[in-house]
Amino acid sequence: MLLSFKKTFFIFFFLIVTSFVFAQKARIKGVILNDNNQPIENVSVISSNQSTKTNKNGFYILEIESNKEVVITFSHLNFKKSTYKVNLKTNEDFELNPKLSIKEDIIEEVVINAKNRKDFDGKTMISPVVIRRIPGANAGVENIIKTLPGVYSNNELSTSYAVRGGNYDENLVYVNEIEVYRPFLIRSGQQEGLSFTNTDLVENIDFYAGGFQAKYGDKLASVLDISYRKPVSFHAGLEASLLGGSFFAEGVSKNQKWSNITGVRYRNNSLLVKSQETQTNYRPSFLDIQSLFSFTPNTKWNFSFLGNIAQNNYNYEPTTRQTNFGTVNEPIALLIDYEGQEKDKYRTYFGALKAVFEPNSSTKYKWISSIYHTVEQEYYDILAQYRLGEVDANIGSETFGDVVYSRGIGSQLNHARNNLDALIVTNEFKGQYKLNKKNQIEWSIKHNIEDIRDRLVEWEVIDSAGFSLPNPILDYINDQPYNPYTGPLAPYQNVRAKNHTTINRFMAFANWNNEGKIGEHKYYINAGVRGQSWFVTNNGISGENHMTFSPRAQFILRPNWKRDMLFRFSTGFYNQPPFYRELRGYDGSVNENVKDQKSIHFVLGHDYSFKMWSRPFKLVSEAYYKHLWDVNTYTIDNVRIRYRANNEATAYVYGVDARLNGEFVPGVESWFTFGYLKTEENQNNKGYIARPTDQRLKFAILFQDYMPNIPNLKMYLNLVYNTGLPGGSPAYSDPYVYQMRLNDYRRADAGFSYVFKDSKLGLNKRWFNNFSELSLGFEIYNMFNNQNAITNTWVRDVYTKSQYGVPNYMTTRTFNLKLTARL
Repeated sequence: MLLSFKKTFFIFFFLIVTSFVFAQKARIKGVILNDNNQPIENVSVISSNQSTKTNKNGFYILEIESNKEVVITFSHLNFKKSTYKVNLKTNEDFELNPKLSIKEDIIEEVVINAKNRKDFDGKTMISPVVIRRIPGANAGVENIIKTLPGVYSNNELSTSYAVRGGNYDENLVYVNEIEVYRPFLIRSGQQEGLSFTNTDLVENIDFYAGGFQAKYGDKLASVLDISYRKPVSFHAGLEASLLGGSFFAEGVSKNQKWSNITGVRYRNNSLLVKSQETQTNYRPSFLDIQSLFSFTPNTKWNFSFLGNIAQNNYNYEPTTRQTNFGTVNEPIALLIDYEGQEKDKYRTYFGALKAVFEPNSSTKYKWISSIYHTVEQEYYDILAQYRLGEVDANIGSETFGDVVYSRGIGSQLNHARNNLDALIVTNEFKGQYKLNKKNQIEWSIKHNIEDIRDRLVEWEVIDSAGFSLPNPILDYINDQPYNPYTGPLAPYQNVRAKNHTTINRFMAFANWNNEGKIGEHKYYINAGVRGQSWFVTNNGISGENHMTFSPRAQFILRPNWKRDMLFRFSTGFYNQPPFYRELRGYDGSVNENVKDQKSIHFVLGHDYSFKMWSRPFKLVSEAYYKHLWDVNTYTIDNVRIRYRANNEATAYVYGVDARLNGEFVPGVESWFTFGYLKTEENQNNKGYIARPTDQRLKFAILFQDYMPNIPNLKMYLNLVYNTGLPGGSPAYSDPYVYQMRLNDYRRADAGFSYVFKDSKLGLNKRWFNNFSELSLGFEIYNMFNNQNAITNTWVRDVYTKSQYGVPNYMTTRTFNLKLTARL
């Protein structure tokens, strides 16, 4: 009894003491803003015995002693220090939202000094403001990515891009650490509509053109890592143009625990598509809504949910087309009359739940679960009756420019009833641990299950001069019209397949970061390894179990020289296990045993930060080499990639990239880009030929300017020049026979904007007080009206038995108006 009393008394005494000890605390929290009401990251918040730092949203929370006067100091390298005295009651929550002013005497030095930047590991950091302002036929993140070194595209209607010799399927895209996917059945840029990334919601954009760390996934080419922002106050914005519009709103609860940002977008490409040579009745409708919810119950936990619903309807009814090609001395024209239409539908549903637990300043855990569901339909019946004729080139003739002689006539009937339903479920557990100030470890385990149901029914019938052309791979002799054809009637192309494919993947990585000094010179080391195991089941038939490992490393040296320079070397194995598209061959059948494409990369980089005209500039240059084996060869038709579903080739890529960016005009960033690459492949030891993405030279300019006497009037220029890609080959042909190239891709988009209000202009106008930004813009797409071809249409002349590659030209010069307003 006495023992029980002592035990009870001890427990009671312990509870009283611990309650007394832990109760003598109060909490101070808030958001730190600059003079333009923008949140400031990494502000040190210090009391007598506690300290913390603001996150990327400017938010902080700090426990202090209660019932006594405590001095709170807010300090940042670029801002003036601010000090407050508080005396709080026990358990009191006090909100303090100070504003910090910029240190005018060091602001330029902070920008110029690259040692304060976080892009020394080879990534390119892009400002969301630049993305919103730069014009483009498909404005957004990808529009700016295409101006960067090593990135190639010859289709302004598509958000797809190729990086350093890779194709569109070899790029990783993350939003808030969650991988996002492209539609499956898209075959042309005008079908794509909206990119997944909503520019209005973006906070940070990092792009790696190669040599990326092991923490990123299993792809061969590049990484685009995007973070959506977490609101700290109410804001809203609207953008409207002749191509559509967007709206967003964001806000936060009074206690700063709940926040939401939501964006709605609508796009209609009719303005652009109707500028092409094919006259159409085009009725597209691209609509999506995205929302990010966040809940922070305390300093250790954060929960967020990212949701997206997208609906793309593509109704296309071509009527006529005339394309002139050939030479000055021998001009040729293709005239086509169409009947029929195409009706495509794409429905995408995406949801991701993320939980972050940070028990202390050294340890962080994350759990990410996501579901991606897409339902796609591609139906069309289009009859094209064509005439291939010679054009009268005699300037003095009354029929100058008209077709005076028909070299060939024919018709082509295309039919498709394609359906796809794909569900991808992902679960990932990630960890991060700081051993000390100079060493950090990251790791992850991840599971993917991909369930794809695909029905493919496509056929094409070609009639040339009244004679039906059979499938060329059939062993029947056909020399019409000289001798009658006695073989069976068969479509020129006929693909029928029905697949139910399931892919199970288990992935993991471990990554180590270290920094130190060699004498007076700083160095940074990143080393890691990825692993993946997967197996494929199709229509009840299971393939082999595959496994791949990808060790990667990076060494960075920053010499302590007067000139601010940095040297970087990256190497590693970058392997790409097959996704569903890579498993499906030309005939629609699935090869369950396609292996991962393998490569080894070597990247040598150099960064040089300097002053010119007393303004900051930076020159980044990289040389790279890739050797690839077990390559799954493919052809590209517009943006549709068709794989051979084998691993029968080897390949190589080498090139040089350079980018000079800085304040060519005071206060705004512009850049000039140059790139050279060469990539070839060897299929079954036949010899090396150019790969479909062998785009040798690239020049790009992104330039911002304003009128000194009218600073409200601003100009934006987006200029790209790429040498021609291999033009593809006719169906069933040998790519070793057809190695012709398309013409060079040249495009210039310009925008002119009158800014009524932003962070610097219009501050003295009372009726603008409710706006943080208000502008009206006029944009010119393809300013010089260049004819850029995306692919060739192959037309047969039955009499000469020749085939002509007729260019499929992209959009011509187009004008657009745009209104932007933000609160």
